[in-house]
Amino acid sequence: MVTTVGAAALLLAGCAQDPAEKPDAGAPAGDKAKTTLTVGVFGAFGLKEAGLYDEYMAQNPGIRIEQTSIERNENYYPQLLTHLGTGSGLADIQAVEVNNIAEITATQADKLVDLGKAPGVDKAAYLPWKWAQGTASAAKGGATVGLGTDIGPQGICYRKDLFEAAGLPTDRAAVGALWAGDWNKYLETGRAYKAKAGDGKAFVDSASGVMAAVTGSSAQRFYDDQGKVVYKTNPAVRGAFDLAASFATDGLSAKLQQFTPGWDQGFANGSFATVSCPAWMLGYIQDKAGPAGKDKWDVAQAPKPSNWGGSFLVVPKAGKHAQEAAKLAAWLTSPEQQAKLFEKRGSFPSASASYKLPSVSGAQHAYFGGAPIGEIFAKAAEGVPVTVVGPKDLVISQNLADIGMLQVDQKGRSPQEGWEAAVKAIDNALDQ
Repeated sequence: MVTTVGAAALLLAGCAQDPAEKPDAGAPAGDKAKTTLTVGVFGAFGLKEAGLYDEYMAQNPGIRIEQTSIERNENYYPQLLTHLGTGSGLADIQAVEVNNIAEITATQADKLVDLGKAPGVDKAAYLPWKWAQGTASAAKGGATVGLGTDIGPQGICYRKDLFEAAGLPTDRAAVGALWAGDWNKYLETGRAYKAKAGDGKAFVDSASGVMAAVTGSSAQRFYDDQGKVVYKTNPAVRGAFDLAASFATDGLSAKLQQFTPGWDQGFANGSFATVSCPAWMLGYIQDKAGPAGKDKWDVAQAPKPSNWGGSFLVVPKAGKHAQEAAKLAAWLTSPEQQAKLFEKRGSFPSASASYKLPSVSGAQHAYFGGAPIGEIFAKAAEGVPVTVVGPKDLVISQNLADIGMLQVDQKGRSPQEGWEAAVKAIDNALDQ
């Protein structure tokens, strides 16, 4: 069976966000006797939009589900921390973004239900690294308080027409073989591309995008196993910074900042030949590149597996219906429901058991030349290392990109100057 994941589905996954919405009002009189479970999320999270709540309510007539959504996670998450601290104002189920899950497991695990023991939850059905992210340390009790809803395994999206013009292969298997297993080969491919393509079309969109992908493929990044900040002394982080900086200093970067109007226009103009792309970004590319980009873009395996994005569901102990909420959270994150969410919304499953289901294993993307995206991203997901995620991962990564690498890419600073600027900004932020 071949499943085509729609453009709207892949666009709405990942970073897409909708305006805040309020819970449904005016419930029929017969619903007043039901148990109402509330779900708090950020943005267009997808569970409601994919019809999963309706399906669960149809299977469980005694349950009514209401969802509230806050438009942006940067507004949602501080409120969640406040509510957890006071033990009030909480939904029965709360969403947590991957960049926040380490802080939740480190500081809030005692206030959350151990979902690893929820009925129907099978640890073996989930990716080990995703399961580990939602699990507190042994010192904090070792409970699995977050069940993953989705992930963002990465490939390399590339323009076939620009590769052909530069004398490079265009078949996705041959393209992936150019840099298989080594990010340095990706740099070498960029140099070969520039030698033929000239200065008109860059090889990558940004040096920061390369750095994030390279860093994401390392088991240890910004923290060690004991929770100590080690980004300054970890050779994997400095190595990723220096490698990415080479894309800037060698003239291989379009010098764009991701998720800005200029970056969007770069897709439309075909200003660069490759971009590190998680599964959810395919819809974004399709939207920004438009009809003219159809069949020009394709996707190949990245040099090494890495992940960008994903979320979790947690169940506060202070909720009114914690036991029923745990059952719902387990059902919503089961392999079968994650496969449906992928098919309808483009959110790639964190439950590896779903990868054998036809809606995932047979998924193709028509815009990207019929690329077997289920197969490509499942392979990437299964290769992502179990990574130590710290509470300030986002602070560190943002400053490495926006303070450090952006200066190298856009302002012509040396890699050493960019690194020192990033370190100063990060250390100041961590001291606050």
